[in-house]
Amino acid sequence: MQFQRSTMARAVLLACVAYAQSAHTVHAADALPEVVVTTSPLAGSAGEQILTPARVVSGDELRDRQAATLGETLSHELGVSGSAFGAGASRPIIRGLDGARVKMLQNGMSLSDVSTLSNDHAVATETATARQIEILRGPAALLYGSGAIGGLVNVINDRIPTSLAPAPTGEAEVRYGSVDQSKSLSLSLDGAAGAVGLHVDGDVRNAIDYRIPGNAVQDDPASASGRLPNSFARQNNVGFGLSTVQSWGYIGASASTLDKRYGIPTEEQAQIDMHQNRYDIDGLVRKPFAGVESVRLRMGYTDYRHDELDAEGVPQTNFKNRALETRLELTHERLAGWRGTLGMQANNERFSALAADGSGATVPATRSNTVAGFLVEEKDVGPVRLSAGARLESVKREPDNLRDRRFNLGSGSIGGLWAFQPGYGLGLTGSLAQRAPSTEELYSRGPHEATGTYDIGDQDFARETSRNLELSLQKTDGLVRWKANLFYNRVKNFVYGDITGAQVDASGTAGGEFNERIFRQGDATIRGAEAEISYNPRGAGWSGRVFADTSRGTLENAGNLPLQPASRAGVDVNYRQGPWRGSMTVLRALRQDRLAVFETSATPAYTQLDASVAYTQSLGRYDVTWFLIGRNLLNQDIRYSTSVLKDEVPQPGRNLIVGVRTAF
Repeated sequence: MQFQRSTMARAVLLACVAYAQSAHTVHAADALPEVVVTTSPLAGSAGEQILTPARVVSGDELRDRQAATLGETLSHELGVSGSAFGAGASRPIIRGLDGARVKMLQNGMSLSDVSTLSNDHAVATETATARQIEILRGPAALLYGSGAIGGLVNVINDRIPTSLAPAPTGEAEVRYGSVDQSKSLSLSLDGAAGAVGLHVDGDVRNAIDYRIPGNAVQDDPASASGRLPNSFARQNNVGFGLSTVQSWGYIGASASTLDKRYGIPTEEQAQIDMHQNRYDIDGLVRKPFAGVESVRLRMGYTDYRHDELDAEGVPQTNFKNRALETRLELTHERLAGWRGTLGMQANNERFSALAADGSGATVPATRSNTVAGFLVEEKDVGPVRLSAGARLESVKREPDNLRDRRFNLGSGSIGGLWAFQPGYGLGLTGSLAQRAPSTEELYSRGPHEATGTYDIGDQDFARETSRNLELSLQKTDGLVRWKANLFYNRVKNFVYGDITGAQVDASGTAGGEFNERIFRQGDATIRGAEAEISYNPRGAGWSGRVFADTSRGTLENAGNLPLQPASRAGVDVNYRQGPWRGSMTVLRALRQDRLAVFETSATPAYTQLDASVAYTQSLGRYDVTWFLIGRNLLNQDIRYSTSVLKDEVPQPGRNLIVGVRTAF
């Protein structure tokens, strides 16, 4: 199917550009505002999130790091790497944990895509129109799912307005990338008509196969060079939202559609053609009765599908997921010193991965029903801030013609922060989290074209139980700030994919082109450390950051966990004064040779140098920012140890991105 921009998307883009002509803006102040973590039950600032280590990427920093995928956008964050399955799909990996153990949210609601199933599946959200991206771990993560052992990532685009803009505001951007001749256009617009808030956003991106520094397969001069075959990516996305905003709160709805088509740069030359429609409702009532700060009800319906195509564009497997999520949250005022949020959540999904010719199923059609109740609380006791969370959850999976499974899950987290000096904090958090095996881990039995594997699940899997301990030390005030985290995670019945070395055909018979991958369970340990020190992080003039992270995952009596991230260290140097802004980042990743028993090659070390410069000028009644971003300026052959394609798919070579952005 030829990828084209929709008529609706064109209309939205033209309307928003015209709207900008009447908009008014002023230069931002030199001091950056403190950002708020919306996924925190108490909506505290990022600097206050010590028990729930948080990172919020927003503003100019988000635009400088913006990439085609969510994983690539966040890949330089502390403890975060990307799965890197070509240019079209890269999912965040947090502390060596990926898949269902890292929950993906959009505006606080589950994305309900199928990116948890396999690394070749893209995350169904967009960074180009995001206002901020939040990374969260700890007790607050229990509001969103027991399985978020690694944490969660929340992409905020404010598609449903929660306040009224006093004047029309928005942002539009166009950029071009040299490495893949990518052309992208994005915009967002907010306004109001009386008591009704209005929002529209959209983006379009087209990129051809990207250039690589050497050969696709390392030390193989016979493999592809120049441009990496089948590494193209094309997409468009458009969303609308409106709400009525009153003194008592707000209620609104939104609708969006996302289309994406991208290649899998392997020998099989598979492609993925993805489409998602999404509808959300969000309502909040402030102080509905005594003792309650707010009550919030949210509902989201997702209709997702993607087809995996062979090299000729013929569909091989059809993936579908239809999901309805409902969340009710009540935030209460202080009660015996405690303040927090309690609520209920229900999810209903129907997922399937069926052969396009009707010959069978990689994963049979399966209905999954989840009901959960949760509570997250916080209290100050002298210089100590206590934080606690609990979640009870019931999960039922009902596949066609196979055995039903039901899992009762209980998760909890408790921690304390001791403010032993003003601006300093020492925190200790312990948690227990349980996860139900996913549909594909239980019921897979068939070929997966894009990964070249024949997946086999196990209907007898037990629930996964994680016990985590984390020690944090931070300085959060002053020109110089720093933090350090140590973590230890012990997981019982950890589910992982074991590539056995056998070759089978599409029916599972020996002698075919698919690698047999059997899902297994074993006890695992993940441990690691993170640290960073920053200077003048939010002020004008010079600023900088030095950071490092490392983690290691092992299976009991079975060696290392597969696809573990490399240990890394880096330096950021930034300058911001008046209309000028610039940055430079050097990231050094060490050789990763801690291999699982079925992994055959170590991942070489690399040094990645990125830089950017931007200038903002006033043109009439709005500001225009011209920017130049350079990525992998040393043109290094970069391969991620977290990618199953590391041996045959390097990351893009030197890339110069030029663009212009207007904020109004």
